[in-house]
Amino acid sequence: MVQLQTERTIIRDHCEEDLLTHHALFSDKTGMYYLQDIATNTLEESKINLQTTINEIDKMNRKLYFLRIEDKDSREHIGEIGYTVEKTTPLGKLVGMGYFIRQKFWGRGYTTEALKELIRFAFEEDGVFRISCGCIKDNIGSEKVMIKGGMIKEAEFKSYVWHDGKLKDRVEYRILKNEWKPE
Repeated sequence: MVQLQTERTIIRDHCEEDLLTHHALFSDKTGMYYLQDIATNTLEESKINLQTTINEIDKMNRKLYFLRIEDKDSREHIGEIGYTVEKTTPLGKLVGMGYFIRQKFWGRGYTTEALKELIRFAFEEDGVFRISCGCIKDNIGSEKVMIKGGMIKEAEFKSYVWHDGKLKDRVEYRILKNEWKPE
């Protein structure tokens, strides 16, 4: 079970009691604008999404680390962060990481704080060797989080993602365990 802390947040595995706040985030059209492929429309869709996440927690070869970010003091749901194990190699796991938070928390440093802690966990506690993360280039805030989190720009794909009725560019960042510098 994952339970991490930063100066202002708790980053933890989900539980069934998270359903209503989970649904509020996943069904928010503004907050999920750049992640329409994982957004939900109904409480039932959100429940299935949450249950999939919960079912992974105790698996021996866990592939999905989808975690809840909460305010440490108020326990208010800030957003989500996590990664998917895409491959396991002799050097360690290769993972794809992502995050999204409620609009009221945008621009306040919570996502960068959570990203740095999840990178630390991945490298120090979960045998990860390579982390990849990316976003639609228009999502300037998300790209800034990757940069502030110490990630290195690896690629920019032109006309790569179909989003909101048009092809958009995508940027990809990475960090390898041997490139990471703990704070």
